[in-house]
Amino acid sequence: MHHSRGLRLELIKSGTANDDAVAIVDKLKSSTSFEDLVLCELPEKQFAILKYALKLTQTPGDIDAEDVTLLRECGLNDRAIHDVCAITAYFAFVNRIADGLGVELEETDR
Repeated sequence: MHHSRGLRLELIKSGTANDDAVAIVDKLKSSTSFEDLVLCELPEKQFAILKYALKLTQTPGDIDAEDVTLLRECGLNDRAIHDVCAITAYFAFVNRIADGLGVELEETDR
């Protein structure tokens, strides 16, 4: 939720209409499962990245070579795959620190 404004702006920058970007961000904010991601109607590459990030966040021990292969098949190179993994892990780490310390998120504008 905290980064929804930035995501919306990135979607717009990549050619998504503002209303569509808002709808995608709203759907993503309420997504908690793979089935929810399907409803977001994302391009294949972004869908694969989010599917991987969701799996890495919820069941990290289940990540296997097939997950990485699927990212490669969507056009990600080793560096991009590393970055997706590192960013996902970083945010999981930081969020757990914030949760553990009782940090509350500030209100953000859309």
